Order: sequence, then structure tokens, then C-alpha cells
Amino acid sequence: MPTRRTALAGLAATAAVPAAAAPPLSEADRALAAQAAAWLEGLVEARGSFVQTDARGRSSRGEVFIRRPGRARFAYAPPSSLLVVADGATVSVSDPRLKTFEKYPLAATPLSLFLSRRIRLDGDARVTSVRRSSGGFEVTARDARRPADGQIALAFSQSPLGLAGWTVTDAQGRTTRVQLQDFRAVSGLAPGLFVLEDPRPRSPGRGKM
Repeated sequence: MPTRRTALAGLAATAAVPAAAAPPLSEADRALAAQAAAWLEGLVEARGSFVQTDARGRSSRGEVFIRRPGRARFAYAPPSSLLVVADGATVSVSDPRLKTFEKYPLAATPLSLFLSRRIRLDGDARVTSVRRSSGGFEVTARDARRPADGQIALAFSQSPLGLAGWTVTDAQGRTTRVQLQDFRAVSGLAPGLFVLEDPRPRSPGRGKM
């Protein structure tokens, strides 16, 4: 069962990795990264399933819904009860089993690197490497404004071109991998998928300054 921390590592939380000087990209690498950015910008709504594997090799599954810009929903399958929702400004994480609910700024998470309205790989998102593999390629990017805050490697299939998943690495070098399955463009996703209210009963003192 994934914990809140592993869910955040894979889907929503900053992955602190010491910044290091990256070698300049070749023209071919820049062209491939630009192709990936154009595909992401053209994606409006999509859904599919995911498999998340943490640093210990533990796997969990669930459904994913995306509406760009800024919105995503990750619903973990039983026995987990986690729900992670990006509403365009914040990322909310609810765990009914533990009765916890927390919010984080979307801009401080790796999700923002591919949920942004404009994917500028020479701007806010800085590509540090492009690696080719059998049937696809992987684009690793950091937030150029906070290069020490995080790193995400986006994996793409080549034919046809599409997002296949991503890998986030933390400060200790531990990785959390998310693989997308049957991920496809759709239309008409319900707006309520991307709204997550605190489910806990409101106490008289909570919410007051």
C-alpha cells in the first residue's frame, strides 16, 4: 500500500536533488525535447491507468485523469485509499484511512512541469538530458527558477508519440516511477474530478485565524 509520502514523491511533491551542471544538449536532443513539449501542449484531456513503483519495489495502481492546464486526478485502487487532485493552483492529498488531508502549491511540484499551459523547455522548465531507448525516449527536466528543488524524467513512446510515464528522484537518490497504461486523449471529463474538498468534519476551531 502506498503511503502519503510515496504518493507525493511519485505524483505531487518536490523531489529535492542537488543541482549539477549538465552538458549542453545536441541539436537532435533539442529537437526531440521540442517535439515532446509540442505534444504535451496539444494535450487537453486524457485518462488512463497507472502503476507506481517506489524505491523499495512496492507497487500500487490506480486511475489517472488529466485536464490541461493545471488539473489532474490520481485515484489509487484498494487497498489504498489515497486520492491526489491538482485543481489548477494547488495539489490536495486525501487519505481517508488515516483521516489526513493536505494541500501543496502546484507550482512547487514536478506535476507543474507538464501541466503548465505553455511548456517552455528553455524557460521555466529546463531540460538537462535526453536519452533514447528502444521504442521511445526520456526527457529529464528541472524547474529553472529552483534548480535544486526537483527533477522529473518524462518518458515518451515514439510511434505513436505519447506520454508513457515519469520518474522522480529524491535527495537520497531514491526513485519513484509512474508508468501510464492505456493513456489516451478524451473529451468531456467532469469538472468535479478536479475538485477535492477536505472530507474531515469541520471543528469549531479549524479554519480560524
